[in-house]
Amino acid sequence: MAVPQDCKYTQTHEWFKVEGNTITVGISRFAADELTDITYVELPEIGSEVTAGEDFGEIESVKATSGLFCAVSGKVIAANERLADEPELVNDDPFGEGWMIKIECTDLSPLEKLLDAAAYEKMIAE
Repeated sequence: MAVPQDCKYTQTHEWFKVEGNTITVGISRFAADELTDITYVELPEIGSEVTAGEDFGEIESVKATSGLFCAVSGKVIAANERLADEPELVNDDPFGEGWMIKIECTDLSPLEKLLDAAAYEKMIAE
């Protein structure tokens, strides 16, 4: 399973891709595969604040409902509105069309505590 090298990962399988002070967030292929058929994704509204260490939304599948963990604090500047009608995009393309939110973040230091791609690959292999 390919794990993009340009992202940071949580132990709860969210990924964070940094582009300047904008961070795109989603869940990994491993998480999408574990959840199986994703049926619903609840995301925060644009303009709302998210807080590091807290959930920013929920994801439901035929197997389970899970919180979506945020590793950074900031303002939501985009939410993938396609997921309301096409939650399966997360299963089909979790690192592309299945992205979830974009956050404007002024403090990127919490990302330093996250796993890099190699550490994440090792974790999911165990």
